[in-house]
Amino acid sequence: MLNNLSKKGLMIFLVFSLIFSFVLVGCHINNENTQGANSEEIVEKDEIIVLGGKRHLAPGEEDGYYCSSILYVWEPLIRQGKNGEPVPSLAEEWTMSDDGKEWTFKLREGVKFHDGQDFNADAVIANFDRMSIGIKPSSYYPLDIDSHYPGLVSYEKTGDYEFKLVFDEPKPTQLYRMVNFGSPIYSPENFDEEGNFNGIAIGTGPFKIIENKKDDFVMLERNEEYWGEKARAKYLKIKSIPDVDTRYSALKAGEIHGTLDLDSLTPALAEELKKDNEFSVVTANSTMIRFLAINGEKEPFNDVRLREAISLALNRQKIVDVVYFGYGSPTTNILNYSTPFYKDFSVEEDMEKAKKLAKEVLGEERLETVYYINGNAPTQKTEAELIAPWLAEIGIDVKIQPMEYSVIREKLKEGDFGFARLQQGLSNAEPSTIFRRFMLSSGDHNKNYSLGYNNEEVNNLMKEAEQEIEVDKLEEIYDKIQEISTTTYPIIPLFNDVNIMGHTNKLTNYNAEMYGLELPGIEWVK
Repeated sequence: MLNNLSKKGLMIFLVFSLIFSFVLVGCHINNENTQGANSEEIVEKDEIIVLGGKRHLAPGEEDGYYCSSILYVWEPLIRQGKNGEPVPSLAEEWTMSDDGKEWTFKLREGVKFHDGQDFNADAVIANFDRMSIGIKPSSYYPLDIDSHYPGLVSYEKTGDYEFKLVFDEPKPTQLYRMVNFGSPIYSPENFDEEGNFNGIAIGTGPFKIIENKKDDFVMLERNEEYWGEKARAKYLKIKSIPDVDTRYSALKAGEIHGTLDLDSLTPALAEELKKDNEFSVVTANSTMIRFLAINGEKEPFNDVRLREAISLALNRQKIVDVVYFGYGSPTTNILNYSTPFYKDFSVEEDMEKAKKLAKEVLGEERLETVYYINGNAPTQKTEAELIAPWLAEIGIDVKIQPMEYSVIREKLKEGDFGFARLQQGLSNAEPSTIFRRFMLSSGDHNKNYSLGYNNEEVNNLMKEAEQEIEVDKLEEIYDKIQEISTTTYPIIPLFNDVNIMGHTNKLTNYNAEMYGLELPGIEWVK
């Protein structure tokens, strides 16, 4: 009898042991259900790190880049340094000809794509061939050779690890156009005849994609053959969690271990997270500028006096302090502070002067108009409710209307609006990219947002910039264009944004960047 009980007890013990071992294996493979344990607990170094963002960071084959640069799957020829400057990536060295029309690049040797193919000049040419087919739309920035390589006449291989770009005009700041999204490189086997992706993106980065489920998650695995310093984490799972409150709750519950990407936490939630010593908040200057678009194709907004009155009526510092808890930098400059060419201008607020200018335009009449905000951006409603009384003081009554961002874009193109709250990031560090889009008479944003901006001085300065070979003189031209933007108001800039991200203290090396996160450095606390 005792012997039978002992055997039975042994069997129960073995069953529970087996179940326990399955649980351990399950935790090793899928960490989504980890609860908020003490940060001092030892975590298995290869346990999956799960991060969450508001959008799916690997839209897939229909996207010009397949995935965001912040996943570190593909790499550019030139990346952006800490201060916005161009630094080597897949291109090690470069030289410019005396006339500024030719750039020669020496490529890094010993690099392989995730599919085992060699990275070399042939691979670079294949990527330029792909860009030459035509614009590839993207969730990030259009992959457009004319935008990143304006005036490009030819590109050619000049050695196994060397290639040359030839332009019709001097391009002394071409390197700034090529950073990040300006020079993405993929395996030549990654494209079909039309330059579209034929499967998962195959780059040279420290991570490779092993699974991608649209609008759910993308799974990354460390590239063990990476040419540089290898990533610390073996696996990363990047989940798409559009709602910020849900994302915050998931972080607090341990379902994700950190947030990433733009708007990963609202300032209010970041301040709340700081109160919990199990978590930390990290920040960095963002490439994003937040602004009000104004319908400059219609009266009375086409009068620069009214645009100036609107700008003067705004207390930008109060917007940043009240709505964004100090996360932001008030500005009237159309250019974001993430580029080395950015110039700082004093931000003027003067309600009395604003009233006087508005009265010169409106007289005793009051203007009623619609003010579109993104209904999925939780801070924009509070921001608009703060701005509306200031506009009312100068005779403009607005109806705040939340809408889907895609619908707002259509309304702007149709010219069916007064105000619209928008934002713009820098796809590269060359200022002319922004100036061309917003301030040239032919600019795509100028037309698509119904800005109605037409400034011959800017048009001429941009033509002058195209001929200039000296960077110092080019910088003077760009300074002047920035100054003009602060007095003629093609848009009404509000503030330069700050990237805000949160993480459990069980992770270390969680460092925010201008665009994204230093993903390769993240690891569990040892």
